[in-house]
Amino acid sequence: MSSFSVRFFAPQQPLLPSTASSFKPKTWVMAAPTTAPATSVDVEGGRLEPRVEEREGYFVLKEKFRDGINPQEKIKIEKDPLKLFMEAGIDELAKMSFEDLDKAKATKDDIDVRLKWLGLFHRRKHQYGRFMMRLKLPNGVTTSAQTRYLASVIRKYGKEGCADVTTRQNWQIRGAVLPDVPEILKGLDEVGLTSLQSGMDNVRNPVGNPLAGIDPEEIVDTRPYTNLLSQFITANSRGNPAVANLPRKWNVCVVGSHDLYEHPHINDLAYMPATKNGRFGFNLLVGGFFSAKRCDEAIPLDAWVSADDVIPLCKAVLEAYRDLGYRGNRQKTRMMWLIDELGIEVFRSEVAKRMPQKELERASDEGLVQKQWERRDYLGVHPQKQEGFSYIGIHIPVGRVQADDMDELARLADMYGSGELRLTVEQNIIIPNVENSKLEALPNEPLLKDRFSPQPSILMKGLVACTGNQFCGQAIIETKARALKVTEEVERLVSVSRPVRMHWTGCPNTCGQVQVADIGFMGCMARDENGKPCEGADIFLGGRIGSDSHLGELYKKGVPCKNLVPVVADILVEHFGAVPRQREEAED
Repeated sequence: MSSFSVRFFAPQQPLLPSTASSFKPKTWVMAAPTTAPATSVDVEGGRLEPRVEEREGYFVLKEKFRDGINPQEKIKIEKDPLKLFMEAGIDELAKMSFEDLDKAKATKDDIDVRLKWLGLFHRRKHQYGRFMMRLKLPNGVTTSAQTRYLASVIRKYGKEGCADVTTRQNWQIRGAVLPDVPEILKGLDEVGLTSLQSGMDNVRNPVGNPLAGIDPEEIVDTRPYTNLLSQFITANSRGNPAVANLPRKWNVCVVGSHDLYEHPHINDLAYMPATKNGRFGFNLLVGGFFSAKRCDEAIPLDAWVSADDVIPLCKAVLEAYRDLGYRGNRQKTRMMWLIDELGIEVFRSEVAKRMPQKELERASDEGLVQKQWERRDYLGVHPQKQEGFSYIGIHIPVGRVQADDMDELARLADMYGSGELRLTVEQNIIIPNVENSKLEALPNEPLLKDRFSPQPSILMKGLVACTGNQFCGQAIIETKARALKVTEEVERLVSVSRPVRMHWTGCPNTCGQVQVADIGFMGCMARDENGKPCEGADIFLGGRIGSDSHLGELYKKGVPCKNLVPVVADILVEHFGAVPRQREEAED
């Protein structure tokens, strides 16, 4: 297997207009982070034997560890999914009829499981023969040329084609058919994009500060780190089998802002900026995740790494998880389950021995994220650190865009900015590097006046929704259109004076991240007033993001969707200070 090396660079300021200032962001030195208890766990020596081994360039589960493994692990053993990309297997699949592919077990597994390693998700239940394609878009940064290319792909599929901004600062495009995939992959490469290793048991899109490099208050520009992470994970888009056979999916983020736009507490690995003895680096959080059966916030690893060790640390954590993670019940294969089993100190030692220097420094007490910080709203127009320039955050209702929308967004980025767009985990888009002389004209553009407002209503601005059952076979309810409709109707009933974040997810897999919302809606089957089954939602309350992060808790189960509007209105009045419209009008 050929080796893959990455050169490590100190964070650089972005290429920006020549008038950019040399403004230096403020930093704060904070108290020592709380560390997780060093749980005493007896671990048998054999338990720490790596369960995988390298064979002909790919990592394979050893024979003696194959008892009780889940079906997906068996599929990986039969044929490593990355071979579809690295050995041109996708070209052969694309030449076969879909009906023939579906008849044989091996190729049926290819289209339903292995193609997820190429970012291709078969929509068997609702769009038979069509795929959603998930990209890698580190830090959510994309260009007008890339956006136009993606628009050209989905336009080909008419009403079946559309795109979504995801909760990991990423694009997902919909409607693709298998014969087109080799050409789509070639086109992605030509514009500097990849979909490789973006699904199934791989590392998801590295998340960073959406205001990286332009925020007057930023701690560190996260883009160099998220770019390096993505390059390492995919071996510069060539495919990296060393980290492509994980027990389950795995999320990573690099924090660059006091606002914690990156949501570090729900990532498997989060880099928290901190200095130590005059050196810049990161304290580490590990294990945050959501699943249908369990949701947990990340805990401190009690470790600090220098900026130069961001990739070696990521590699060491992934190797520890790859080597030791449980591969049975899929609901118990996320990394936090391994941390629970080993104890944080044993897990830490396993990471340390996989570092180049075979050790890890303890966490720093010089964290740079200010604890008492009011999270800023990035929607609307805001000054950049570069004198004479601003960015504008625009609201994309529940993240859904069509081909014409994408072309128009690309045009606005070129005409008013530097040809760049930033995606956010709240499914919105930022246009950076807008000359202040153009700020008056930009908000008057028809797209921003009619559909993607920089100043949405107070409830709309905090609305997030997963794909829902329009496309996703696992979703129990429709989410995107319903989220918009319920919010519109609630706004007619009550007046809200402060932001309330409402998240919708179609099923317990919680792609819509309802546990971090002020109010979360998780799709379920309920019963109506006549006892008949109907679409419903479990309601969660109290999720918080930022320095006082906290996962929400179940508030009410099985509310029929048709009854949600008055229930939500009451919740807003009782818990969020909303005022009924009738009372407000009477007081006026």
